[in-house]
Amino acid sequence: MESNATSIDKQTNVEKGLQEANDSLYAALNDMFNGEFESINKVWSHSDKVTYMGPFGERLTGWDAVGEAFKEYAAMKMGGKISPKDTHIFAGTDMGYAICVEEGINVNKEGLPFTVSHRATNVFHFENGQWKLVHHQTDMSSQLVKSFKP
Repeated sequence: MESNATSIDKQTNVEKGLQEANDSLYAALNDMFNGEFESINKVWSHSDKVTYMGPFGERLTGWDAVGEAFKEYAAMKMGGKISPKDTHIFAGTDMGYAICVEEGINVNKEGLPFTVSHRATNVFHFENGQWKLVHHQTDMSSQLVKSFKP
């Protein structure tokens, strides 16, 4: 029988791994703002069941659609940087999620910086020994919509 201390250590390690996966997501998003797609490609699961509801208001299902959207975002080269604030991690054995507020600066198509701040939920699945993102959802961002969509 597993001791309570061992069980707590395992849960702590699971939460640490999930926190690292969430941190990797934000590093990848910041790479994407500068035109690089490969980092974001690595953090996502490539399942047909992944979902994305982002700050532009889109709702996408399946890696093909989600990956294509992130390629388009990388091509926009939005610039700037965001980071998760007030993050809370909830980890199970093969699924977990993080909630946070994404805060930072992006740059509009005229090259002017603007502040972004919106709530986000990131759901991860443990696949082949790694936490992979299976769902990302944020509030709509009127600043991003005004800055990048016609």
